Amino acid sequence: MNRSFLFVPADSEKKLAKARACGADALVVDLEDAVAAAARPAARRLAHAFIADGAPCDLWLRINALDTADAMLDLRAVMPAAPAGIVLPKAAGAAEVIELGKLLDALEVEHGLPTEQTRILPIATERPAGLFRMHEYAACSARLGGLTWGAEDLGAVLGAARNRGVDGEWLPTFQLARSLCLLAAAAAGVVAIDTVFTDFRDGSRLAAVAAAARRDGFGGMLAVHPAQVSVINEAFSPSGEEIERARRIVALFAENPDAGTLGLDGEMIDRPHLVLARRILALAGHGNDG
Repeated sequence: MNRSFLFVPADSEKKLAKARACGADALVVDLEDAVAAAARPAARRLAHAFIADGAPCDLWLRINALDTADAMLDLRAVMPAAPAGIVLPKAAGAAEVIELGKLLDALEVEHGLPTEQTRILPIATERPAGLFRMHEYAACSARLGGLTWGAEDLGAVLGAARNRGVDGEWLPTFQLARSLCLLAAAAAGVVAIDTVFTDFRDGSRLAAVAAAARRDGFGGMLAVHPAQVSVINEAFSPSGEEIERARRIVALFAENPDAGTLGLDGEMIDRPHLVLARRILALAGHGNDG
């Protein structure tokens, strides 16, 4: 399970090179907001070369919105390099994931890639209409690799002067978008990825935000700067004590497969504890083994 997704502008060879060694679980080579329209043809060539070279992490591509001509240009230019997944910005709902999946079906066949290899991560809240369709992701595509959300584009569409209050917490509309993303991901059986924390110089605040995201049920977080990666990875890495307890819970239920409730260390545990234990082991990279 990827804890950190770092956005990297596709038009910057320097930033791409630096990102390769930053320790992120996934890099998102960005052809959308980070790249001016005039620079996209050259950026597509750089993105293809970078992804084709590989890295010790997942390499994703953020294309332009699916209802733009740039989206297909992005896909045609970079899919031959076999990115691990596509980040779909400004997603209007599950129908766009299905549409993108059909495009990927054709491109995978065209370039001799394994079918359904390329996952899709929609940014599900950047358009207001998308918030009313979140439940549809539960049955949209086997390619769905998670759900994430965005506050900056949503705020721009709304004309909101800010998205956080003076206390640093999300204002109600943005808190709603965040919660809907979390709930929709759970309903779809995929991981929820929390949105970016834009103040990349404030590491202590990022640590608190990332810890709160994990507490609430998010499995990872988007990043905008390499300095954020280690903070995010630490926040989403279970402690040794958590891992050991999770292993014991999984083992206990494996030994008692018909049990609904069991005792562990003087505490009654049931199936929700097993679900959480497996999630902790997945976060830790240990799979579901006891």
